[in-house]
Amino acid sequence: MTQATIGIIGGSGLYQMDALTDIEEVQVDTPFGPPSDALIVGTLAETRVAFLARHGRHHHLIPSELPFGPISMP
Repeated sequence: MTQATIGIIGGSGLYQMDALTDIEEVQVDTPFGPPSDALIVGTLAETRVAFLARHGRHHHLIPSELPFGPISMP
Protein backbone atom coordinates (compact mmCIF):
# COMPACT_ATOMS: atom_id res chain seq x y z
CA MET A 1 0.00 0.00 0.00
CA THR A 2 1.28 3.46 -0.90
CA GLN A 3 1.49 5.81 2.07
CA ALA A 4 1.95 9.55 2.45
CA THR A 5 2.71 11.74 5.45
CA ILE A 6 0.86 14.81 4.18
CA GLY A 7 -2.30 15.17 2.11
CA ILE A 8 -2.93 18.25 -0.04
CA ILE A 9 -6.23 19.05 -1.73
CA GLY A 10 -5.82 21.43 -4.64
CA GLY A 11 -8.58 23.81 -5.68
CA SER A 12 -9.09 26.30 -8.44
CA GLY A 13 -5.63 27.33 -9.62
CA LEU A 14 -3.79 24.35 -8.12
CA TYR A 15 -4.32 21.32 -10.34
CA GLN A 16 -0.89 19.73 -10.03
CA MET A 17 2.32 20.03 -8.05
CA ASP A 18 5.25 20.28 -10.45
CA ALA A 19 7.79 19.92 -7.63
CA LEU A 20 6.72 16.33 -6.82
CA THR A 21 9.18 13.62 -7.78
CA ASP A 22 8.94 9.82 -7.67
CA ILE A 23 5.26 10.10 -8.64
CA GLU A 24 2.74 7.29 -8.40
CA GLU A 25 -0.92 7.54 -9.40
CA VAL A 26 -3.23 5.73 -6.96
CA GLN A 27 -6.89 4.95 -7.64
CA VAL A 28 -8.88 4.81 -4.42
CA ASP A 29 -12.47 4.21 -3.44
CA THR A 30 -14.23 5.35 -0.30
CA PRO A 31 -17.50 4.38 1.39
CA PHE A 32 -18.97 7.41 -0.41
CA GLY A 33 -17.62 6.50 -3.85
CA PRO A 34 -14.46 7.50 -5.68
CA PRO A 35 -12.89 10.95 -5.20
CA SER A 36 -12.79 13.55 -7.97
CA ASP A 37 -9.59 12.07 -9.44
CA ALA A 38 -6.74 9.68 -8.70
CA LEU A 39 -4.41 10.55 -5.85
CA ILE A 40 -0.98 11.63 -7.01
CA VAL A 41 1.56 10.41 -4.47
CA GLY A 42 5.10 11.71 -4.71
CA THR A 43 8.03 13.14 -2.81
CA LEU A 44 8.29 16.83 -1.94
CA ALA A 45 11.33 17.97 0.06
CA GLU A 46 11.98 14.38 1.22
CA THR A 47 8.37 13.96 2.44
CA ARG A 48 5.81 11.64 0.87
CA VAL A 49 2.79 13.70 -0.16
CA ALA A 50 -0.62 12.68 -1.51
CA PHE A 51 -2.19 15.30 -3.78
CA LEU A 52 -5.81 15.40 -4.95
CA ALA A 53 -7.01 17.88 -7.54
CA ARG A 54 -10.40 18.74 -6.00
CA HIS A 55 -12.07 19.56 -9.33
CA GLY A 56 -10.10 16.89 -11.24
CA ARG A 57 -6.78 17.36 -13.00
CA HIS A 58 -8.47 19.01 -15.96
CA HIS A 59 -10.94 20.99 -13.83
CA HIS A 60 -13.81 18.95 -15.24
CA LEU A 61 -16.04 19.08 -12.15
CA ILE A 62 -17.96 22.20 -11.16
CA PRO A 63 -18.51 22.75 -7.41
CA SER A 64 -21.97 21.16 -7.38
CA GLU A 65 -20.53 18.00 -8.98
CA LEU A 66 -17.80 17.39 -6.39
CA PRO A 67 -18.22 14.06 -4.60
CA PHE A 68 -18.74 14.30 -0.86
CA GLY A 69 -20.09 12.19 1.95
CA PRO A 70 -22.95 12.91 4.33
CA ILE A 71 -22.33 15.51 7.02
CA SER A 72 -23.43 14.69 10.55
CA MET A 73 -23.90 17.37 13.15
CA PRO A 74 -23.71 16.62 16.91
